Amino acid sequence: MPTATPAPGPVPPMPEYTPKALRAAIAAHAPALLADFDSAWREQLADAYDIAPVPAFMARWWGEYALARDPALDRHVAGLEARAAEATDAEAARKLLEDASRIRHGLRTLEPGE
Repeated sequence: MPTATPAPGPVPPMPEYTPKALRAAIAAHAPALLADFDSAWREQLADAYDIAPVPAFMARWWGEYALARDPALDRHVAGLEARAAEATDAEAARKLLEDASRIRHGLRTLEPGE
């Protein structure tokens, strides 16, 4: 997934928790994610006759947008992941990836407006 680089400035608030609102926020504040979001939507939900996959889709993309809308945090997480990929010590790599994962997971709990 590409690392988005929104325009400098304040971090925009999280949108309403709907696919339509999330897509609009991505288009406005993290356009580098838009093609992947649309592709994932088409692959995972476009032909679905059951809405069961929507919560998992929203959780993933909610976190992706929450990270992408904050350039400093996005760079920090990308740095942790890059350092883990380059680490020669498995334990050090594991700790770096755990830190990145903890941040990504925590972003999924943000509420609209935060």
